Amino acid sequence: MKAPESIIPILYSKNIVESINYYTNILGFESEWIWEDSPTFGGVNWGEVRLFFCKDGQGSPGTWLCINVVDVDAYYEMIKQRGAQVLSPPEDKPWFMREMLVQDLDGHIIRFGHGIECD
Repeated sequence: MKAPESIIPILYSKNIVESINYYTNILGFESEWIWEDSPTFGGVNWGEVRLFFCKDGQGSPGTWLCINVVDVDAYYEMIKQRGAQVLSPPEDKPWFMREMLVQDLDGHIIRFGHGIECD
């Protein structure tokens, strides 16, 4: 059997347009699509990372995600200037990651980071 092709988390959103605006204007994703005139579903992407947002029936507030980036410190500076809800700035972790925590408008927590060497 072949391996899966991709994974696309579906996150709860109380307002699809606001969620997509936060992810594109603040976090640097690209808007992929919005479903219906009064949006109930939509999606964003950033390279190979894709996220869907659903207003009704899928997902729960407060979901955690981990997204690996090339340079978490540079990314931190960019999104901090754009007004991201940063819960903790980048720091080295004992699990060989340098990472930070960011919260979105629906209480989802995103752990952005990159791998590091640890002693």
